[in-house]
Amino acid sequence: MDQEKKEYLIKKQDPSLKLFVVLSKAYRAVSDQVAKDIRGYELNTTDFGVLELLYHQGEQTLQKIGDKILLASGSITYVVDKLETKGLVRRIPCPNDRRITYASITSTGEQLLNDIFPQHWEQIEAITAGLTEKEKIQAIELLKKLGMYADRLTHK
Repeated sequence: MDQEKKEYLIKKQDPSLKLFVVLSKAYRAVSDQVAKDIRGYELNTTDFGVLELLYHQGEQTLQKIGDKILLASGSITYVVDKLETKGLVRRIPCPNDRRITYASITSTGEQLLNDIFPQHWEQIEAITAGLTEKEKIQAIELLKKLGMYADRLTHK
């Protein structure tokens, strides 16, 4: 057996690639189900993500919103424009720096989340019911560890 074939067989036994594939497929399957649920409320996942962030964490700068939900600045402006047009979010200019704009959820936006969040939470519980509570906690710990390690590689 030549060296190249031996190296291939050794790599084939390494579960790294399989972990990546399984993780990607699981993320897509769960994400698709969550997106389907959110569309039932006539929102998309990005709109819902912005509303949920503002609902739970209060007023945020547009830049911070983009960072937290992984959106480019042009995209976050577009999303906030749409949500503002629907009366769900309002912009607040920074009194000290004209370059900074905050977004805040409106009372209409709060009421919408008050109405839909309990059902959305139940749907997420149903989607993740394939794992026991103990397995969910283990998965959280392992995925957090993996994500933090990968993040450190990015920021070296």
